[in-house]
Amino acid sequence: MTVRLYDYLPSGNGYKVRLALTRLGVPFTLIERDITQGETRTPEFLALNPNGRIPLVVLEDGRRLAESNAILCYFAEGTDLLPADPYDKALVLQWLFFEQYSHEPYIATLRFWLQHLGLDETRAAQLPWRRRQGYAALGVMEGHLAGNAFFVGGRFTIADIALYAYTHVAHEAEYDLSGYPAVRAWLDRVAAEPGHVPIDARPGA
Repeated sequence: MTVRLYDYLPSGNGYKVRLALTRLGVPFTLIERDITQGETRTPEFLALNPNGRIPLVVLEDGRRLAESNAILCYFAEGTDLLPADPYDKALVLQWLFFEQYSHEPYIATLRFWLQHLGLDETRAAQLPWRRRQGYAALGVMEGHLAGNAFFVGGRFTIADIALYAYTHVAHEAEYDLSGYPAVRAWLDRVAAEPGHVPIDARPGA
C-alpha cells in the first residue's frame, strides 16, 4: 500500500506535496477532489480531514496528515530537503511560516479568486490591499535571493518548494515579476532541480 494523497491538481498547496514526494522518490496514489465542486466538504472527506481541505495524506499505516507545510516537514525529515542542523532547520521553518502568513494569503488567494471565483464587490474591495501585500512578500524574497541561490544553506530545501508553488504561477494572479530578477532566476533554478514536475502533471502520466 502506498501513500494516498488527496489533492486538487491546480492547488499550489497540493503541488508542494507532489513536488516533494516526486523529488524524494516516494510512491503515492493521487486521489483528486475538486474543491470548486465541494468535494472536500462531503461527509466521507470530512471524516478523513474535519477541516475539509486538501492536501491530505493517508500514510501506509492509516495515519492521516493535513496542512501542506506539515506534510513537507514529515517527508523531508532525514533527507537533503531538510537540514539536520537545528539553526538551519529553524530557518527553513521560518520561511515556511512566512509562506503561509505573508505570501500565500495574498498571491494564492488572488489567484483562486481570479481563476475560479471571480471578483464580487467584497473581493474587488480587498484586491488593492492584498496585491500590495503580495508584492511586499515578493520584495522580501527578492532581497534574500539577490545574495543567495536558495533560501537556506545554499541548497534546495522544502523552503524553496513551499515558496515556489505559488510564486511560479503568480502571473495567474496578475502579478508582474519583471521587477524581481533574483526571484525569476531562482524560479529557473528550482525548475532545473532533479525530480521536478509541473503543477498539472499527474503521477505516471
